[in-house]
Amino acid sequence: MTLTRRIGIFGTSGMAREAGDIAWLLGLEPVYIARDEIELRAWSFSHQVILERDVEHYTDMPFVIGIGENTIRKAVAERFKGSLTFINLIHPSATFGFAQRELLEQGEGNIVAAGARFTSGTTVGNFCIFNQNATIAHDCIVESYVHVAPGANLSGNVHLKTGCWVGAGAVVNQGSNSQKRVVGENTVVGSGAIVIKDCEANAVYAGVPAKRIK
Repeated sequence: MTLTRRIGIFGTSGMAREAGDIAWLLGLEPVYIARDEIELRAWSFSHQVILERDVEHYTDMPFVIGIGENTIRKAVAERFKGSLTFINLIHPSATFGFAQRELLEQGEGNIVAAGARFTSGTTVGNFCIFNQNATIAHDCIVESYVHVAPGANLSGNVHLKTGCWVGAGAVVNQGSNSQKRVVGENTVVGSGAIVIKDCEANAVYAGVPAKRIK
């Protein structure tokens, strides 16, 4: 494979390396970005890694934020807003309904992992992560800094507000055109949970059916 250019990936953990895997498939060479010297010393892979303080010397390349934690991803995005170019990083095996990819590409900094499936009519904000085999059905609204974990399913007409997390294998049941099923801002839906009612903001829901536990 001929690598045409580099891409900066904030983070040195598993999520960053998964973003790097997507980059390699797209012909992009990852340059990983460590937060500080401690994180840099912990890096045990052969790929290039630089310190965040040196990012200003690499503004010729695009960037993504390979950090799964929503609050940290948001902090990094806000810290470099306007000074770096963030792109959407989409795995070649992700699939999209009619005009859906164009809708997603209106945002920036989104990562779509292997096997993710979008049907149609879903709007997506910025700096979201849609992890492996997540499914996003029709007419959803996904605001910014959301993480949909591996194998999670959003049925149609779901509204994920800013900063929420839908855990691995969780299901958010469908709403309707007139009243979407809402998961509130910064709320966590636990792995394997089944959401059948709206979830309040700044809370944790778990179980079948999902109930607020925190």
